[in-house]
Amino acid sequence: QVHLVESGGGLVQPGGSLSLSCEASGTALVYFSIGWFRQTPGKEREGVSCITSGSTYYEDSVQGRFTISRGEAENTVHLQMNSLKPEDTGVYYCVTDCFKAPGAPLSSTGSWGQGTQVTVSS
Repeated sequence: QVHLVESGGGLVQPGGSLSLSCEASGTALVYFSIGWFRQTPGKEREGVSCITSGSTYYEDSVQGRFTISRGEAENTVHLQMNSLKPEDTGVYYCVTDCFKAPGAPLSSTGSWGQGTQVTVSS
């Protein structure tokens, strides 16, 4: 298990931006595929984005607005969120070992962080 800690959540107005960070303890995240999931009110937990050694994936509703990237420090991953909408409100979780199979939703078989709250509201 990898210990993950998310940060960067908060309250932002619609159209605003937030940058989430995920920091791992005791390991370099470059060895893992890293992703972000979110739990939004009234919906099931869903995968938002995943970065592997050679590709990135974005859920349709965030494509073009969110960008996942590995940090300069080997134990960090970031999620830049722009043009935020009220429906992006939720708890965002950093995960390891994410993958996207054809025809299936984004999944994770690895570790999860405790989550960080993102609220988009005027």
